[in-house]
Amino acid sequence: MLSDAVAALRCPVCEGRFQLVEDPQRRLVCGSGHVFDAAKQGYFNLLTGKGTVFEADSAEMVGARHRFLDSGHYAALAQRVAGLAAASLQRPGAVVLDAGTGTGHYLHSVLESTPASAIGLDISKFALRRAARLNGDAANLVWDIWRPLPVADDAVDVVLVVFAPRNPPEFARVLRPGGKLIVVTPQQGHLAEIAARTGMLSIEEGKAERLAESLGGYFHADSTYNLDVPLTLTGSELADIAYMGPAGHHIKPEELALLAGEDRAAATTAKFRISLFTVGASAS
Repeated sequence: MLSDAVAALRCPVCEGRFQLVEDPQRRLVCGSGHVFDAAKQGYFNLLTGKGTVFEADSAEMVGARHRFLDSGHYAALAQRVAGLAAASLQRPGAVVLDAGTGTGHYLHSVLESTPASAIGLDISKFALRRAARLNGDAANLVWDIWRPLPVADDAVDVVLVVFAPRNPPEFARVLRPGGKLIVVTPQQGHLAEIAARTGMLSIEEGKAERLAESLGGYFHADSTYNLDVPLTLTGSELADIAYMGPAGHHIKPEELALLAGEDRAAATTAKFRISLFTVGASAS
């Protein structure tokens, strides 16, 4: 429920608790009187001050991601993440935080398998428009993950990070003792067969080791799962997969048009690593 998710939030101005008010416009109001109105699409923009220095995904990039994920190509990944998350979301009042929720695709799979309340964070309002439509009972918030999170201490049972930035001290702070962090990263060789054609960067060696090192002061490593998903993609799907990721900020429209116009299917393999961590007893 949205009200349960709101109970886990804190005002980004004063850190006070929020109340969800509908009079008739939906808004978040803290005890100090700071007010954040919901956009008509259902999300809340909590960014204050200068907002964020990072470039948010455009409406076109978000559209490409929605089309690609909605086609079911990464369904196996969504199901695996949901299964792992559900194991830690069985208690009454459980809360899951999706850091970098994008269109809400992976969070939606989690919510289909558990009654947990949910918070989704992203810096792209275009992504959150779709996330709010898909996960209407979640608190979908425009927020910069590199900033202190607008979430109370020890308020979350699971943090999801699927191809998104990581803020280890903040994730540790908001997780309950024993809470789980689930991180999805690409493995070496991810989409290697089409990387050159789509402008995607190759995966650097030692990525898994750097992930564990960056989290080591806050989390204990639990387990790691590798998941390979064979894909056969049309020209338009090649264009979407090129545009939906970081390369989408730089790719030229004419390059997309060339990809989309290709009339032969391309075979490749998506290679994912799913890493589970438990927050340390002294981290929160």
